[in-house]
Formats: sequence, C-alpha cells, structure tokens
Amino acid sequence: MSPSTRRRIPLVIIVVLLGVIAAMAYKFIVVGSVAKGDDGRVAVVLEPGERAFVLREMRAFVAGVQRISAVLARDDPKAAAAAARQMGMGAAHDAPPAILAKLPLGFKTMAFAVHRGFDAMALDAESLGDTKHTLSQLADTLGKCVECHNAYEFRTPPSR
Repeated sequence: MSPSTRRRIPLVIIVVLLGVIAAMAYKFIVVGSVAKGDDGRVAVVLEPGERAFVLREMRAFVAGVQRISAVLARDDPKAAAAAARQMGMGAAHDAPPAILAKLPLGFKTMAFAVHRGFDAMALDAESLGDTKHTLSQLADTLGKCVECHNAYEFRTPPSR
C-alpha cells in the first residue's frame, strides 16, 4: 500500500462516520418515527407508554385552556398568567429525549410554538392586564393546536 493511500484511509473513515452521524441526526431530528396515516395525517409511531405520555400532556393542555378561559371570564389576568405559565417552555422540558427523537420536526416546531405562545400569554397577561388581548393570544394558540391535530395522529407499532 502506498503512503498516499495510507493517508487517505483515515480521511475516508472520517467521511463515512460523518455520513452516518448526519443520517442518524436527520432520522432523529427531522423525520422521527412516522408512518402514513389512514386519514391523510402523519402517524407518529410511539410505544404504548410514550403515546400515553404525549396524550396525557395534550389533556393537560385542554385542562389549562379551560382554566385560562374560566379566569378570563372573571376578568382575572393574573390568574390567566399563572395558568398559562404552567404550559410554557418549562413544561416542554418534561418530555423524555426518547420521545422527542421519535417526533417529526414539524410536530416539534408546532409544539414548541404552542409552549412559547403560552409563555408570551403569561408575560402579556401580567404586564398588560388586558383580558381581550390574552383571549386573542389564546385563540391563536388554539389555532396551532387545531393545525397540529389536523396534521398528526399517534399510534403504537403493530403487534409483532
């Protein structure tokens, strides 16, 4: 083997390893664990416990939206801020990394936008005290929820 060939071998190994890393990053960051849904939505495929976690989080959003709506009806922006803050980006950190790796980038983008929307809602409700403004933010955030539910479903892998 010539000296120039021996020098190229480590370079080729590095390029191959970088390709493998890039492919894995694409799979875990962009694509996730998905299948074609029966109704045209993207089916995110999760293990039963992971699916239960995601659905539990969504039910918590619904309960939080109900709390925000109730306190806005009583014209209480401070309570709205407290309820919205519970669903902000701080709540996003509770998601296990294994689940995040299975979520497609589009879903993660929408989910983080919803969390950031609740953070903005909390800040504005506290600083402005304008319940109409907070209600408008809530409507925008719910629009993102509707968009996401129209685009994605969650299922478990087929039985083996």
